[in-house]
Amino acid sequence: MTDTPLDRIRNFSIIAHIDHGKSTLADRLIQTTGTIAARDMTEQVLDNMEIEKERGITIKAQTVRLAYKANDGLTYTLNLMDTPGHVDFAYEVSRSLAACEGSLLVVDASQGVEAQTLANVYQAIDAGHEIVPVLNKIDLPAAEPDRVKQQIEDVIGLVADDAVMISAKTGLNIEAVLEAIVTRLPPPKGDANATTKALLVDSWYDAYLGVIVLVRVKDGRLRKGQKVRMMSNGAAHVIEQVGVFSPKMRAVDSLGPGEVGYLTAAIKTVADTNVGDTITDDRNPATEALPGFKPSVPVVWCGLYPVDADDFEKLRDSLGKLRLNDASFHYEAESSAALGFGYRCGFLGLLHLEIIQERLSREFDLDLIATAPSVVYQLTRTNGEELEIHNPADMPDGSLIDHIGEPWIKATIMVPDDYLGPVLTLCNERRGRQVELTYVGNRAMAVYRLPLNEVVFDFYDRLKSVSRGYASFDYAMDGYEEGDLVKISILVNNEPVDALSFMAHRSQADRRGRAICEKLKELIPRQLFKIPIQAAIGGRVIARETISALSKDVTAKCYGGDISRKRKLLDKQKEGKKKMRQFGKVEIPQSAFIAALKMDA
Repeated sequence: MTDTPLDRIRNFSIIAHIDHGKSTLADRLIQTTGTIAARDMTEQVLDNMEIEKERGITIKAQTVRLAYKANDGLTYTLNLMDTPGHVDFAYEVSRSLAACEGSLLVVDASQGVEAQTLANVYQAIDAGHEIVPVLNKIDLPAAEPDRVKQQIEDVIGLVADDAVMISAKTGLNIEAVLEAIVTRLPPPKGDANATTKALLVDSWYDAYLGVIVLVRVKDGRLRKGQKVRMMSNGAAHVIEQVGVFSPKMRAVDSLGPGEVGYLTAAIKTVADTNVGDTITDDRNPATEALPGFKPSVPVVWCGLYPVDADDFEKLRDSLGKLRLNDASFHYEAESSAALGFGYRCGFLGLLHLEIIQERLSREFDLDLIATAPSVVYQLTRTNGEELEIHNPADMPDGSLIDHIGEPWIKATIMVPDDYLGPVLTLCNERRGRQVELTYVGNRAMAVYRLPLNEVVFDFYDRLKSVSRGYASFDYAMDGYEEGDLVKISILVNNEPVDALSFMAHRSQADRRGRAICEKLKELIPRQLFKIPIQAAIGGRVIARETISALSKDVTAKCYGGDISRKRKLLDKQKEGKKKMRQFGKVEIPQSAFIAALKMDA
């Protein structure tokens, strides 16, 4: 196979806000270049998970090689990376950008620049990309291309006069996008005769081939039979197959500089292939690794427990299999007095958590309970020891804590002027601090610093409801800050229920404690004795509700006679109830747990 000259290769990614048409544009590019036969063409070709097609979102970044014959008569090889738009999957975006030299910035011509458009474009600029603006959906009656071009210039600072105007849905002007890729994006650099260096972009597990590794070759070559070494852990492997995605896997003889493809080498576990690692030749290794990218850090943790305790082994195997294909998902075993054995799992955000939960129930047929999501706190004990706390139940006694640091984020919210008031009120309610507020036309861009703990529950839902769905939101981690935080324990019949304990700011502790006690009062069925439900901070009870006892009429058979006979029976009943309360176990039904955890927001 003859190599494609470097100047005829273009590596590019498509970046945009959610729903601005990335995957549809990818479909049209694949269709226009004839990469897939017309009969095999489906919508969202590159989204191969059932859940992606259903929700219409991209979760995993995908890659495909296109061959395009340009107007200059030459055939170019285009390597396309389709990236997710949702903030939880920004990690996937950073990996794709590291493997490319240019980006298509897709902006909806009716909605304009949104918060995640900004976040992703700044990532691309940081990666040194050349950026071509593309205005999509110009066939819509509400499209305002001139206003959106001006917005791109004002907000992002990109010259948008020569933005390509398309409709990815109807296929209008797709040729112009391909020409722009060829003429306006730079070719990759690299030396075929230098020491082999390839960037490990992604890896996933295949039941037949072992681990499949997605690579971007920078220098040298990768070929079948070659012995390669991972520079981070020194592991050596013999390549069994190299190939490209078009978009099905297609084996080739070798991959040269500037090319994006895959290799398999009978690698058993994905843990052996660190994303961002450098792959080099084992006999003639490179002296210096390529600059990788930061490993993903989970920001939200929650416990996952099987409803049926017998499913614990199945849950362990399922999490292991999911971890094979999702490097950003973390888990560790834990147990709870109320829920039995389960796992503490780390996620990049709430959508990530939701997707993992849904995949566990669909792909592995598991029925799970998830505890309330919590963030990672940095705790300093009075003896100077520092701890990271993932689970509020692990929090030591208050007298041993010197101070607690909570994670903060920098949030960018874009919203039409009409809804700005309620959005600012919501941010202030959540202990937010305004950093800046700017206007572009009739849209406001508010930048706030917010505690992550206030955002992980229902902030996104509330933001959408107060802005009638018009606000867009993006955030980035922004360090830790000392906070006046307390652990609220929930006691049912004087027994602490660890799965329901949570962290809150002292100013909101009473309100949240009261709310969960009231909720549990409705959810826990009545017993033959009184059940107190309490929320406590340390030894101080801040809220209490009592579930009244079911009463049995013990005097029913006592006809007439002295009142003292009835009194005797009632006293006997009271003693019995006291004894029952002392020894009685309150079984909290699973449905009550699930409902209480859902409301804990």
